[in-house]
Amino acid sequence: MPMTRRTWLSIVAAGVAGALTPLRSLAAQDGEQRELERRIGRLIDEYGQQGFHRTGTAVDRRSGDWLYDEVRRIGLPADRESFLLGRVDPGKSVLIVQDRRIEGLPLFDGAFTAADGIRGRLGPINSDAEIGLAEAPPNTAGAGAIGEARRQQRHKAIVFVTRGGRPGLCPSNADRFLDPFGPPVLQVSSDESAFLTQQAQARAEVQLIARATRSSATAFNVTAAITGRDRGLAPLVVMTPRSGWYACASERGGGIACWLELIRTLRAATPTRDVLFVASSGHELGHLGIDAYVARRPGIVPKTVGWIHLGANIGAATRPGDPPPAAGDDPALRHATPVLGPANTIQASDDEFESILSRAMSAGGLAISRRNPRGTIPGGEAETVHRGGGRYVSVIGSNALFHNPDDRGPQAVDVSAIARFSKAFAVVADALVRTDRLAPEARYAPKAP
Repeated sequence: MPMTRRTWLSIVAAGVAGALTPLRSLAAQDGEQRELERRIGRLIDEYGQQGFHRTGTAVDRRSGDWLYDEVRRIGLPADRESFLLGRVDPGKSVLIVQDRRIEGLPLFDGAFTAADGIRGRLGPINSDAEIGLAEAPPNTAGAGAIGEARRQQRHKAIVFVTRGGRPGLCPSNADRFLDPFGPPVLQVSSDESAFLTQQAQARAEVQLIARATRSSATAFNVTAAITGRDRGLAPLVVMTPRSGWYACASERGGGIACWLELIRTLRAATPTRDVLFVASSGHELGHLGIDAYVARRPGIVPKTVGWIHLGANIGAATRPGDPPPAAGDDPALRHATPVLGPANTIQASDDEFESILSRAMSAGGLAISRRNPRGTIPGGEAETVHRGGGRYVSVIGSNALFHNPDDRGPQAVDVSAIARFSKAFAVVADALVRTDRLAPEARYAPKAP
């Protein structure tokens, strides 16, 4: 039967449509990518503009309310789960050397001084001086020479010059917030390093004042849950911290953005098992928030299928000339030779979980710089899961602005990298939702409200 003109035209039209389908698909993908990056950029910009995200403060409460509303905007009910703390409110904190006053911040898990402070000679840490001088990266105040001097009470007070990736006062977290130890420690900016080293060598007489008061306060975690198709399966938990020092746009912003994107993705997918979400306050105070979350759910840690920890500095930006990355919450980085440029450390409870995470990151073009050795206590909130016998995967990035007062603004993050992370975490979540090695009797059964 000869081909008619109408038949020929229909075949041509079908061929053209078929050829255009991939182009339309690519256009749709580009549009989705632009929308994803727009959402991430907006979230981190709003979070960074909220102010100093210190636990239990007015900013912390407003920020939590904002995040609560963001979850509800996606279409998932959210909760505010409160916990109590003895909030530290810094007072006059200064080092007086000759005619110079150097403003500082007390270490929150050390002692504080009386109003007139402590007078004495300034000298290197572990010298015979009354006031020791030390210099180290943020989050190392409990380790090395400083930690040992604090435990041994070798000085009446310590001046801690915080050596971050960029100049500034970059505080350490108070890992022992509930169990303070040692003498008063005054943290000061790295800009004072040369001057204070000179004064310590000369054993200059100084006055150190590190005043603070404690007051009863309330903070809260933002939580949510997606109901799975089979309530009998052990749940998956996705966690990220939401509090910290200063605006911490790049330290916490990437994790918060990925947390919300996972809520969006998994809600649309209707997973086979329940997925629980927690954005915790109290990060800089020994992880108070995640501990409160676990305490409200006795037995949850080992009776889940796994935990995804979205740690510090996910998608933090780098720029030419940045020094080696700051340690962040990565225990491996604290004692390793640092490298230039972005560095992602992955932490996992076991080989299977590490393989799932590393494959997803590699497929997304996300480099893995370090892998936490098996059995090593992980950094960040993953430590709570590790100590509780649960399974987990965790990512911690590097960041020259870690704990720096300048960690704010769109220049602090790489929105494209955070978008790739969000997709990689979605792959990981999908794989863990499908995994279940727990015996039925070991599964966690949440209490009825």
